Amino acid sequence: MPTARTASTSTANTASASTARTAPTSTAHDTSTPTARDATGPETSSPPDSRPNPTPYPNRPAAPLAGRRIRAALIGTGAIGGGSHLPALATLAEEGETEIVAAVDIDADAITAFCAEHGIPHAYTDLDRMLQEQRPDLVSICTPPTLHREQTLAALRAGAWVWCEKPPVPTLADFDAIESQEGTDGGPYAAIVFQHRFGSGARHVRRLLAEQALGRPLVAHCQTTWYRNTAYYAVPWRGRWQTEGGGPAMGHGIHQMDLLLDLLGPWSEVRAMAGRLVHDVETEDVSTALLRFENGAMATVVNSVLSPDEVSRIRIDCERATVELTHLYGHSNANWRITPVPDVPEEEAAAWRDFGADVPSSHLAQLRELVASMRAQARPRSSGADGRTSLELITALYKSAFTDTTVRAGAIGPGDPYYTALHGGAPGWAPVGFTGSQSAASQSAGSQSAGSQSAGSRPAGTGSAVNDSASSKEVPA
Repeated sequence: MPTARTASTSTANTASASTARTAPTSTAHDTSTPTARDATGPETSSPPDSRPNPTPYPNRPAAPLAGRRIRAALIGTGAIGGGSHLPALATLAEEGETEIVAAVDIDADAITAFCAEHGIPHAYTDLDRMLQEQRPDLVSICTPPTLHREQTLAALRAGAWVWCEKPPVPTLADFDAIESQEGTDGGPYAAIVFQHRFGSGARHVRRLLAEQALGRPLVAHCQTTWYRNTAYYAVPWRGRWQTEGGGPAMGHGIHQMDLLLDLLGPWSEVRAMAGRLVHDVETEDVSTALLRFENGAMATVVNSVLSPDEVSRIRIDCERATVELTHLYGHSNANWRITPVPDVPEEEAAAWRDFGADVPSSHLAQLRELVASMRAQARPRSSGADGRTSLELITALYKSAFTDTTVRAGAIGPGDPYYTALHGGAPGWAPVGFTGSQSAASQSAGSQSAGSQSAGSRPAGTGSAVNDSASSKEVPA
């Protein structure tokens, strides 16, 4: 397993596509300085010119992927990048599916050492330069949420598919700006890391529910009840809208809520509450919600960082059986349980409980499916409308909690303050000094074409709050 560096030295410090420049010669791959390639021996990746000429730009036509490895680049080499994305990419490289051609980080010394350690031939501190010189097919983004929009847009403009860590972006306006710049016929597309959807357990239960083998789904419970102490929130960027993107609903519970939606289908309305019961933060530290689905099922949702007995849990009561998933940060077949009503024949119940070969939920499981989608030139799961639904639910949850109203699916769009800020400017929840004009400016930026973004702009959240050296631990979410 590759060694994962902490967020303090990498993930929190990786710069955006527009700002990842420290000096004209600071790129770790510059021939004027020792390179990762020099440190790791002869270059083994296929040459950059194996891809077609990068014009027209943006969204140059995707290179044919048949008969060759997918060229992948890693952006952000901290705990998530080094500990989750890199091993998944490396496993597929061993199987002949991918090759890791480059990695990017703002720290030139750190990225050179990282690439030397893991045999990655090209190290960069400049994302734009890497995209132009290496022309990857796939860009894996493992940086703070406030950087995701600009980095994703840069990769899409370069014709690369994107696999971006959750939360995808801070607002629906940002998400829509990205979706508008995706390819329209075979990619490139931007997928979100929602690894809990993947693996044999989720696939088996999704099929049972889709076929209504268990009868109609009626009642559901979704909880992410974790514990984070005062020291966790002493890190300056945590608990802030601008730099963390949201509280436990956005940063912790997003995985279980996404899995619930993946299993039960579209939601129709939400009624929520949120509170700051313990921590001195801008965001919430607990939220609860009542959720109705288009199929009529009703659910309760709890997201908390106040719960010493930690658990991630989904339970769905159907007409003929209850299906339950209990785990913490990932699940396998053994974490699922199906309890039939008494009159279900034993043979049928046994078939329900046969999950097949165990494929745990993981980054690797999702990456396998993403690579298959790339080769088929098909939109991957957790991209586009399929990826947006969880962010829309979280946005609606915050709006409901902060305005004391029921929010319906599809109701939040341009002109709504929650479209451009998850706190919506609500009194008592908006950051100190926030004004409505900030939301309007963000909305205007979100509606612009990606091609109109200034190369010198600095996205919100790249200042000292994100880069603070106190960010010494990255906790799974």
